[in-house]
Amino acid sequence: MRILDNYITGSIVRIFLSTIMVFCFLYILIDLASHLDDFIANKVGISVIFSYYLTFLPVIFVQTSPIACLLSVLFTYSSLNNSNEIIALRASGLNFWKITRPAIIFGCIAAALVFLVNEKFVPQSTSISADIKKDQINLSAEKRSGKPQPVSNLFFYGMNNRLFFIDKYDPAEKILEGLTIIGQDEKQRMTSKIVALKVIWTGTAWKALQCQISTYNEHNEENSSEILFFKEKVLDVRETPADLLKQRNSVSSMNIRELKQYIRRFKGSGAVAAINNLKVDLHQKIAYPFACIVIIFAGLPFALATGHRKGLTFASIGIALVIGFLFFVVNAMGLALGKGGILHPVMAAWLAPLFFIATGIYSARKLF
Repeated sequence: MRILDNYITGSIVRIFLSTIMVFCFLYILIDLASHLDDFIANKVGISVIFSYYLTFLPVIFVQTSPIACLLSVLFTYSSLNNSNEIIALRASGLNFWKITRPAIIFGCIAAALVFLVNEKFVPQSTSISADIKKDQINLSAEKRSGKPQPVSNLFFYGMNNRLFFIDKYDPAEKILEGLTIIGQDEKQRMTSKIVALKVIWTGTAWKALQCQISTYNEHNEENSSEILFFKEKVLDVRETPADLLKQRNSVSSMNIRELKQYIRRFKGSGAVAAINNLKVDLHQKIAYPFACIVIIFAGLPFALATGHRKGLTFASIGIALVIGFLFFVVNAMGLALGKGGILHPVMAAWLAPLFFIATGIYSARKLF
């Protein structure tokens, strides 16, 4: 069995690595062709372009690994099937699990590797590629001036159940322009509103210039107290300039631990829909790596079917594309239903893996 396992595993690994290389080449080639005019217009150097696409490799690996796993397994077992080796293995007394054990073990290892890369490298590579594009490819003002570039239209859920809306933030000067802070209670009812034309960081706190503070009752109507105006007012805002810059981070630039902390920090903000979306993204980060083993298991029955073997090796490409397409469609549907509040975040993230593992078991029931 060890010789057989090594033989099958070696074939799967070779095809997997070749497929990943092809996917990386095609992705870079297509993206390079679509952005070639920008590179030429901005006189981007070869080294910058190389660094830019080098940072994409972890992302490409994570996104294409499930399909690459499926293709490598289908090609390997279809080739064995075409040469009647599957029949010989079944005739020697090997059952479905013993024949497919190398593929299942490989799928588990691939899933663990995808999880590791997605946690350790993808968040960092996403941030680096965004910085390279902003600082060097787009020749931003930040690079020319040597100062951080102002951020426009920044909004986030802050501490103390408050929503922050900022028209413009200058990280170099630590100045906010057009600040609006909406306070909410636990039922998402507006309790206060702070509007300031300009806010300056003093080193320890935010000082607002031309500030207006309004309070609201439980019916979201201004209460009988007068609206307060201040020429200068030190705001009770705990977020520091470093915290504001962190708000630019997307979910793709966070690992599971960071995303959990982000959700925990804004759990009491009252933004139920936004927090639910973040929870869906969190569970998706956990569930996605299992796609490697799930779609392998869903595709194995097609490769082991001995009824029609002619041309099955090339048909494996079509089978893999169909299974992969259906997986990502079901996965996208689950995420959409989860973010729409129809499914629980856990169920939304695991809908596609559970569906395809059930499909694989049903398809392979005659092969056990």
